[in-house]
Amino acid sequence: MTIPTLRAPRRDATENRAALIAAAKVVLNTNPDASLESIAAEAGLSRRAVYGHFASRDDLMRELVAIGAERVATALGSITHENPLVRIALIASGLWHEVENIRVMAVFTVRGPLKHHTDEALRPLRQGVLGAIHAGQAEGGIRPDIEAPRLARLMEDAMFAVLEESTSYAIPIENGHRLIMLNVLATIGLGWRDASDFIDAHPELAWKAAS
Repeated sequence: MTIPTLRAPRRDATENRAALIAAAKVVLNTNPDASLESIAAEAGLSRRAVYGHFASRDDLMRELVAIGAERVATALGSITHENPLVRIALIASGLWHEVENIRVMAVFTVRGPLKHHTDEALRPLRQGVLGAIHAGQAEGGIRPDIEAPRLARLMEDAMFAVLEESTSYAIPIENGHRLIMLNVLATIGLGWRDASDFIDAHPELAWKAAS
């Protein structure tokens, strides 16, 4: 009995799928409600060609969301630092830089109707943040009056609040880099002056270090 050999996708089919995903990032970052026709047009393909790869707009969205969540989780999950507050600030600034050009899509990914599709990919990152908060509370650098899981969720909200602000009112990249750290540090218990001084006291948090 001969076992059939699995054939690799045709090169044009693979390229078309990649083109659709790339086009979706561009179009949906401007308008999260954009139609499949708009995405296909951006990719230089017909609507019919889209259905050769994705059965529906939701299927395309799910794949795009999964790719984005995996990318962010991989990039930020490797961040380590012996100081829990520095680690948290690095994660915040890292998120800003990872999604700089796709902020609308980033907000949609985490807060939109498909957010449950990101939970598995983001779980390790969220566990790392929770660990940093526990460590910071034990050392006395992070407020202990709010339980760590809730504080971790509030910290995530603080990061995405800056991203949402930037989608409505432009924020220069360097300013956003600092603002997202300030917002997170304030959430976990630092006063605004202390948060600013903390950032300035750690060279690894400087704009050039993160660029």
